[in-house]
Amino acid sequence: MSTVEYRVATLADARAIAAIYAPYVCDTAITFEIDPPPDADELAARVARIGAIYPWLVAVSDGEIAGYAYACENRTRAAYRWSVDAAVYLRESAHRRGIGRGLYERLFALLRVQGFVNAFAGITLPNEPSIALHEAFGFRLIGVHRDVGWKLGAWRDVGWWQLSLATPATEPAEPIAFRDLDAAVVARALNP
Repeated sequence: MSTVEYRVATLADARAIAAIYAPYVCDTAITFEIDPPPDADELAARVARIGAIYPWLVAVSDGEIAGYAYACENRTRAAYRWSVDAAVYLRESAHRRGIGRGLYERLFALLRVQGFVNAFAGITLPNEPSIALHEAFGFRLIGVHRDVGWKLGAWRDVGWWQLSLATPATEPAEPIAFRDLDAAVVARALNP
């Protein structure tokens, strides 16, 4: 059994991230992005932009990136700033090895340290493996958007799941940008 290293994504990881993501874009309705899939330059821009505020993590197994997970803005209006959307994507060979779970454990630990209150996940239906992973972390189904996206010749439903990361405070502190977290705090979350 190989060991898995979890770390913060870098711009140099963009090509591997793009390679993992491309089959989801081209061959599935799991993501609503459409062909052509985003290239390495676009993924590098996303890692830089999103990764400044929210964690973007990778899992490395046998010397290659096996998967990644990230959080991003849930909605643009300021009152939503304590909520995030979360996603995880794995290379085909990384499925059912606990790597998705490992990525999410670390992602949610970092989000809690940052002061986020809720995480949301949109799951194109049906997708039992993703539902099982999210529900194992305590996500609850809060609703379904019916026929919300057209992909691969059919209308698709998206279920929305919610995970409480923290008890909402009466006067919440501002969430801490990921770039402003102490390196020791990040290291502890990545290596529990």
